[in-house]
Amino acid sequence: MDGDFRTNFVREPSALRSHPALVLNADYRPLSYYPLSLWTWQDAIKAAYLDRVTIVAEYDQTVRSQRDEIRIPSVVVLKDYIKPQKRVAFTRFNLFLRDEFACQYCGARGDLTFDHVTPRARGGVTSWENVVAACSPCNLRKGARLLSQSGLHLNRKPRQPSPEEMHTHGRRFPPNYLHQSWMDFLYWDAELDA
Repeated sequence: MDGDFRTNFVREPSALRSHPALVLNADYRPLSYYPLSLWTWQDAIKAAYLDRVTIVAEYDQTVRSQRDEIRIPSVVVLKDYIKPQKRVAFTRFNLFLRDEFACQYCGARGDLTFDHVTPRARGGVTSWENVVAACSPCNLRKGARLLSQSGLHLNRKPRQPSPEEMHTHGRRFPPNYLHQSWMDFLYWDAELDA
């Protein structure tokens, strides 16, 4: 299976390919950069009708109901503030994002899996501190051996990332689709070019 397909599938669910809406917290910051907080246009319209969000930008396209014609929202803001998480969930996507979608042994990108630095067969646990992104050749080369026995070396020691680190990494790996109306909300706190 092609590595790009796997990455695209994780980062671009099929339901969001057509007119997704960027979801902002009440402070006008994205709920999440990793992955980017997006809703389907149907969910965005439903939330607007339920008075849970304010629409701040729209696509040119419209949808019709029996009584109304509605422009499809491209950016919505929650009316109630959601407190950001203090802990990053240990998921495959977040692990790959922490490791910047690169093998932590050779730096290859593409068809990634994950590897236990201390193999489970030798008492290793599945945790932020013991699991890294690895390409298939490096993972097979290491097998159930310790790093010292395999001849491989880690580019970075694995550790639990902070939410701020994940936001930074998420900005470097945006989804495959970014609508122009989102730009003012995604990078408003980035440094300006001189």
